[in-house]
Amino acid sequence: MVDVLDNKRAATRFRILVQIAERQPAVSQGEIADDVGVTSQAVSEYIRELVDDGLVEKEGRSRYRVTNEGVDWLFTAADDVRRFADHVTGDVLDAMSEAAYIATDDIEEGETVTLSVQEGLLHASPGEEGPATGVATTDAEAGTDVGVTSFEGVMELEPGSVTVLQIPAVRTGGSREISDEFVSETCDGPDLVVATGVEAVVACRQAGTAPAVNFAAGEVAADAAERGLEVVAVVTIDSVGRVTDALRDTGVAYEVLEG
Repeated sequence: MVDVLDNKRAATRFRILVQIAERQPAVSQGEIADDVGVTSQAVSEYIRELVDDGLVEKEGRSRYRVTNEGVDWLFTAADDVRRFADHVTGDVLDAMSEAAYIATDDIEEGETVTLSVQEGLLHASPGEEGPATGVATTDAEAGTDVGVTSFEGVMELEPGSVTVLQIPAVRTGGSREISDEFVSETCDGPDLVVATGVEAVVACRQAGTAPAVNFAAGEVAADAAERGLEVVAVVTIDSVGRVTDALRDTGVAYEVLEG
């Protein structure tokens, strides 16, 4: 593994090779020195080493080109930098960041709490019995919001799924072509009902169903299913493609029903 963050020399070598790749074949050592923050003499020495190592080839006066081996080295080094950045942002900073949770019981600042997802919302409970824990940054009464940081572990969450109920377009009969009873039965039981399209909204109203939202059904359904909810999306047939595209993009399981 090429660890370009291991020391200053390795990092400078990486940066100079990147500069050559960006500027090749006409390479100004003075411009590289200004960008990297070293002397022109230092750049010359680094380039000489890169040529000796087979990562750069000299084509003439002030003309250099990165070799295939140099390109491979850059890819490897760039992967190391990306993995380190992912570690910093995904592990270190996420653990230090603060998020809001709903307190299931009274919580005191500094108390260790167990984290969970209930009805699609983040909850914090006193104690550290669960697989995911954090530390409360505020006092909170049961049912109020509490700040949490210093996250450890992974919350257990079984993804939900989406049932997409197609409603005919008005040109082919619209909501009149689907049974109110069928719509009512389909929408009875899931955690969340969403709708999009005039015909779909009317079908819900005629069946005595009140959708949580009447637009952006695909995005809302996908987000809810990722939080473990079972969702029914009542959708005018002209909008089905947009809804299923949103579900596929997030990898949510779904089925399509025709009325």
